[in-house]
Amino acid sequence: MSAATLRAGTRHRIVIVGGGAGGLELATRLGDTLGRRGQAEVTLIEKTRTHVWKPKLHEIAAGSMDMSAHEVGYLAQSHWHHFRFRVGEMVGLDRERREVLVAPHVDDEGQQVTPRRVFGYDTLVIAVGSQSNDFGTPGVREHAMRLECAADALRFHSRMVNACIRAHAQATPLRPEQLHVAIIGAGATGVELAAELHRTTRQVVAFGLDRVDADKDIKVTLIEAAPRVLPALPQRLSQTTEDLLRKLGVEVHNNAKVAEVHAGGVRLADGRVLPAELVVWAAGVKAPDFLKDIAGLETNRINQLVVHPTLQSTRDVNIFAMGDCAACEWPQANQGQGGFVPPRAQAAHQQASHIAGQIRRRMAGKPLLEYRYRDFGSLVSLGEFSTVGNMMGGLMVEGLFARLMYLSLYKMHELALHGFPKVALDTLARLIVRRTEPHVKLH
Repeated sequence: MSAATLRAGTRHRIVIVGGGAGGLELATRLGDTLGRRGQAEVTLIEKTRTHVWKPKLHEIAAGSMDMSAHEVGYLAQSHWHHFRFRVGEMVGLDRERREVLVAPHVDDEGQQVTPRRVFGYDTLVIAVGSQSNDFGTPGVREHAMRLECAADALRFHSRMVNACIRAHAQATPLRPEQLHVAIIGAGATGVELAAELHRTTRQVVAFGLDRVDADKDIKVTLIEAAPRVLPALPQRLSQTTEDLLRKLGVEVHNNAKVAEVHAGGVRLADGRVLPAELVVWAAGVKAPDFLKDIAGLETNRINQLVVHPTLQSTRDVNIFAMGDCAACEWPQANQGQGGFVPPRAQAAHQQASHIAGQIRRRMAGKPLLEYRYRDFGSLVSLGEFSTVGNMMGGLMVEGLFARLMYLSLYKMHELALHGFPKVALDTLARLIVRRTEPHVKLH
């Protein structure tokens, strides 16, 4: 598309929907370049007010990370980096008029904060991420919690701490399901949450809840429908991770399909019942339901927008999609048999950088380049117990080196948002504060 078709003589309107890892990095990058120079109006639309890196949600849920020290306020970020932030949830799209429809924003008390609004665009980037897929399993919506946003993680943590205090205070014996946590789905989120909970629940009861025996009363169960944990990762990494989890005391059930979630636990397809006071659904991935065939765009069976190698949607060159909500072909996947770019933070980071360049080329009337996913491997943190992973070329890593590599992924995200000086100061401040507070959040 030539530059002349992009409203010649006016500032290019770039709208980014979704403030996750990729969306916020892209808005920051474009704001610092095109926005600062007055070459484009960059607008980020997001339904929440603060950003937390999604791979950290399991740490917030377990209580091993204080969210307030890591969250990024969208308004402040937009002010410092020359883009506009508008709170709201995308609910529709008018491709002919090039407009994004945003629902009214309502606060926790039911009061309307912003009305229904429409945002015009010349280039639209959809980066709304993904959510868990319950596959219609009975009882999930009513009795299971999810870890899809910071509010979910905080709610789980509050219920976990309350469960420990309740068990300590009650005069009657514990019920079969009390202080039992069942995690459904042994992908990265489920595995990392199980490992973190093993440590943090014991630290919580150590703060004076002496009527609870952590080894005897607290139980974490991990349930996976596939034959092994981390089914999307190499067999050797999966086996090593499962062995470490079992050493921690996590009860692992593979080949276990969930038939129903009820108030007192989980019923498996083979009839077994696993008692649990807290149930977390961390299985399956799909893009948000509102994307399904939105405005005639091509989507797949899990609602992802199908994109060309340029990351443009297949039916509209003015619309890009990135991250977990985009179905982007990856010819090198599965030993060269092909597949799709996996839903990983490193993919969103790479795509944010690529789309920033694509938009600059598009504004200049230059041909767009194809995106090539570079797989740097996978890392899984088992809390302070260990970190395991596989790097490029299939090299398996474990221990301190793997831990440092895992931490570097988050630092890369922070550097993309804030730059080196602020990241260095924030990191130092967290290290100092950590020496003066409990290592687990108790409220």
